[in-house]
Amino acid sequence: MRRLARAPWELLKRAFGWLVLFELRNKVLLAPSAVRLRRFESAEIRRLAASVTVPPARVATVIATHRRPEALRAAVRSALAQTVRDQVVIVVDDGAGLAELPSDPRLFAVSLARNTGVAGVVRNVGIGLTDSRYVAFLDDDNLWEPDHLERALAVLESPGGPDGVYTALRRVLPDGTERDVLSVPFDRRRAARESFLDTNAFVARRDAALRFSRVRRTPEVMPREDWELVYRYSRGHEVRHVPHPTVRYLVNPESFYTTWSA
Repeated sequence: MRRLARAPWELLKRAFGWLVLFELRNKVLLAPSAVRLRRFESAEIRRLAASVTVPPARVATVIATHRRPEALRAAVRSALAQTVRDQVVIVVDDGAGLAELPSDPRLFAVSLARNTGVAGVVRNVGIGLTDSRYVAFLDDDNLWEPDHLERALAVLESPGGPDGVYTALRRVLPDGTERDVLSVPFDRRRAARESFLDTNAFVARRDAALRFSRVRRTPEVMPREDWELVYRYSRGHEVRHVPHPTVRYLVNPESFYTTWSA
């Protein structure tokens, strides 16, 4: 009996991919939280836009942060050190208060009126406050190599280039040792079954589809909003992989949004 009961579920996972099915479940069960957070997000964009004017740029880099001042400063420095100079960097604090940051005319920082605990909302506010052709994302505990944006834009702006690209991730442990390099060519069918998409490596053309899910995802809720964004964006946009590690991604046991197992 148990084997028969499992059979339809296994067939669905094979047909659609377990990540797709889990995300459908999330949208059904967690929809009320997303509706409330979308209202809050829109109100925060209006509130903050009245006091912060971010100039247009070729690339807008959105850095989400929450109570990690030292790591944030390192992330900001890696963003400002990019070989691509025509960019703005916007730090969006999830309601904890802003840390002291480097002085740079390309850097802007805002703080939400309250803590949301939802990375997608924090990043969406950064998207909404900026005006650029491309948008890139960096979390406050990760770092970019200086050529991250240069390599991404070289592909995006090539003849017949795609709409979005993601580079390889060099995943490091808290003691600084390398765990591995995650480099997986884009395949939408494979992405339905494997969670190899991460927005720290993602650079994309700005349009209405470039918005994160507002679903409240506790660390136990899978898939993460990174996967959801890139997978949904790829439905109507071409996405390619750049097989060169340009992101130092911390496997962080103290992450506010992700639970790491051994």
